[in-house]
Amino acid sequence: MAATDVQEFIQQNRALADQVENHRGISETNKQWDARREFVLRNINEFEEAQIDQLLALSMVWANNVFMGCRYNTELLDKVNEMADGIVVEDAPVFQTREEIMKKVGR
Repeated sequence: MAATDVQEFIQQNRALADQVENHRGISETNKQWDARREFVLRNINEFEEAQIDQLLALSMVWANNVFMGCRYNTELLDKVNEMADGIVVEDAPVFQTREEIMKKVGR
């Protein structure tokens, strides 16, 4: 779902889009929210109404990994990355682990 596809989906599904919009975090930048909203909208049909909290949690895991470098177990990251397949985040930060940094300094 490209950015234009997201906007088209939102226009065609206004009530659903408004419902999703209520889940924006107060500290999320527009860039972070746009990406996380796309994640939610791409996957919302795979979750029943009672499972929306699980979808929102998965969207936060994905966003935290992409934007803040948070690390999670491999199985969880594989799942959210599969769910996010095709979402393009321009100028996403690049993070290095402590081990990678230490290798560069020769310790």
